[in-house]
Amino acid sequence: MARYKMVGNNRIELTAEELTVLNARETTWSNGALDRALNKLREKRNKLLVETDWMANSDVTMSDDWKTYRQALRDITSELDTVEKVNTKLKVDEDKTSETYGKYINFPTKPGA
Repeated sequence: MARYKMVGNNRIELTAEELTVLNARETTWSNGALDRALNKLREKRNKLLVETDWMANSDVTMSDDWKTYRQALRDITSELDTVEKVNTKLKVDEDKTSETYGKYINFPTKPGA
């Protein structure tokens, strides 16, 4: 299948060399999709962990519920080996009538929430 580029107002077929470079770029981008998705998930997870880091101070006694919640956050990336699985974790509740609207519905639930 021919691929083209625009030069001015002219549509020109890519050379074999240009096509090789383009295919290599597209392959590299595609191969990095899982890493990009996992990084996005980790950013969200890390933000939630930071919000509760104060509970890990030596002068605070953390309840078992909070320990379980924090461990579940740390474990959230385990067994995620496809972009689809990561996107399932990143699914946000879009039902404006729901009490969880705007929240990640497949993330661990904070104790007392």
